[in-house]
Amino acid sequence: MKYTCTVEIKKPLEQVVRLWENEDNFREWQDGFKSIEHLSGTPNTKGATARIILQDKRRIELLETILVSNLPEEKTALYVHDHMTNTQTTRFKKLADDRTLYISEVDYTKLNGIMIKLMAMLFPGKFKQQSQKWMDQFKAFAEKS
Repeated sequence: MKYTCTVEIKKPLEQVVRLWENEDNFREWQDGFKSIEHLSGTPNTKGATARIILQDKRRIELLETILVSNLPEEKTALYVHDHMTNTQTTRFKKLADDRTLYISEVDYTKLNGIMIKLMAMLFPGKFKQQSQKWMDQFKAFAEKS
């Protein structure tokens, strides 16, 4: 299952990328973000790994591996969870001196378990809806920063 989400942000490219990469800001725009623990490598560089904890209705633990780190052009990471594996590619494009396009491409490559497979089959829009929600929340955060 693949999808792409976009949002236009009324801020300069460099400022948007700086805000997005700063892990101290994750709580501001990712509902349920609890922590990120770097496990190996230099954070935000190719090959680096980290454990990300999200807690909403239930605790979610993701293992992140950075595959490409060349922002604003591209940052691609592999995320592994008990129920799914996906890659996410983030790109930022300058639209004007004060406008940036934020693009997120997500590809779910593995779904583990009948429930998650049913959700993906019956409600594929829910996955995209969550990604778009976080992007919209990032936009609101970035534009007020």
